Amino acid sequence: MGEYKRIEITVGIFVFIGILSMVYMALKLGEVGGLGVSGYTLQAKFDDIGGIRAGADVMIAGVIVGRVEEVSLAGEDEAALTLRINEGVRITTDAIASVRTKGIIGDRYLRVSQGADEEYLQEGDEVEETESVLNLEDLIGKYIFEGDGK
Repeated sequence: MGEYKRIEITVGIFVFIGILSMVYMALKLGEVGGLGVSGYTLQAKFDDIGGIRAGADVMIAGVIVGRVEEVSLAGEDEAALTLRINEGVRITTDAIASVRTKGIIGDRYLRVSQGADEEYLQEGDEVEETESVLNLEDLIGKYIFEGDGK
């Protein structure tokens, strides 16, 4: 009977360790509670972000280099994005951030085009040059109403 009890305790310990490992990995991959979060944050302000959401990709040359961490309203008519950039990725001070769409009707992401400057943005700095999303409805409306005046 003692041997059976020892096997049960050993199996119970392994199951418990396995469950703890799964919880840890879920928290780390989900970046919950600060686990799995690395890199540095940058700020960027836009006139129109076209529905980009927290968790959207930040890309340079088609490579994911970070994520949009937070979306908020800055003032009355500007959107502010907080970007988490992966460690080891350096972004120049004259970089341009622009909102893009993957494919014709795909997800929105933030594309960063590096500049020629040799200085790099640091934790908490702001990307000064931004390009808002191209709003198709505004373009169609402008074309229709300007076309009436001919």
